[in-house]
Amino acid sequence: MTTAARTPAACLIGWPAAHSRSPLIHRYWLRTLGIEGGYVIEAVPPDDFRDFVLRLSLRGFVGANVTIPHKEQALALSKPDARAKAVGAANTLWFRDGELCSTNTDVEGFINNLDASAPGWDKAQEALVLGAGGASRAVVFGLIDRGIKTVHLVNRTVARAQALAGQFGSGVQPAGWDEVEKLLPRAGLLVNTTSLGQHGQPRLEIDVARLPDGAVVADLVYVPLQTELLAAAQARGLKTADGLGMLLHQAVRGFELWFGRRPQVTSELRALVEADLKHA
Repeated sequence: MTTAARTPAACLIGWPAAHSRSPLIHRYWLRTLGIEGGYVIEAVPPDDFRDFVLRLSLRGFVGANVTIPHKEQALALSKPDARAKAVGAANTLWFRDGELCSTNTDVEGFINNLDASAPGWDKAQEALVLGAGGASRAVVFGLIDRGIKTVHLVNRTVARAQALAGQFGSGVQPAGWDEVEKLLPRAGLLVNTTSLGQHGQPRLEIDVARLPDGAVVADLVYVPLQTELLAAAQARGLKTADGLGMLLHQAVRGFELWFGRRPQVTSELRALVEADLKHA
């Protein structure tokens, strides 16, 4: 890859990876900041991931984003920071003094998007998080780190919620899906980390009328841009944070680690990705 050898380049490693909007985001920042650099997609099957990562710098890359199904393996092959360890997965790789380091920027992506979309959200005493998968780990870590006292973690398979809650301490309370209705009136923040409500997935059946006045609703789904959950929350006059905002904000630190400049999430960038999603 001759261009990568001449200029700093980062990549997205996934299997599959063609659907990613990361190249659109990072190339926009490279262009607007006037940085000579590149960002490409590398579709790498699981059996080849170890060799690819261990030769990352030889391939001309200064770092990488990592997506499904490689995040846990990326953690094991690098020196993770506290966030990556706590979440149990790495989505960003970079080199420091020749050593391959990793972090998980989903945490700050989620939190920074909330700060931008719903200032004051962290006044909530209790949060209700739907789902106990990988994204949920980042959300729960971020909420505890920000000082939310109680996080109710709901999952259809309660054992998964219990296992995740066990990693984060007594502030995280596992619950079954049948307890959602009872928990909604206590939730100053509701977060959907499941794929429910996404195009091609089943609907998310949640009665936002049961949420307290002033509650904030966040949905990690960004296809469609406005999910039924967010539309219902907005109809009630509640503040919301969408999945596209999280996608944009989680990209910031990786870019800064690779290219040495901290980019901004602007309305122009959001409009660019929104337009791309509509034509997908």
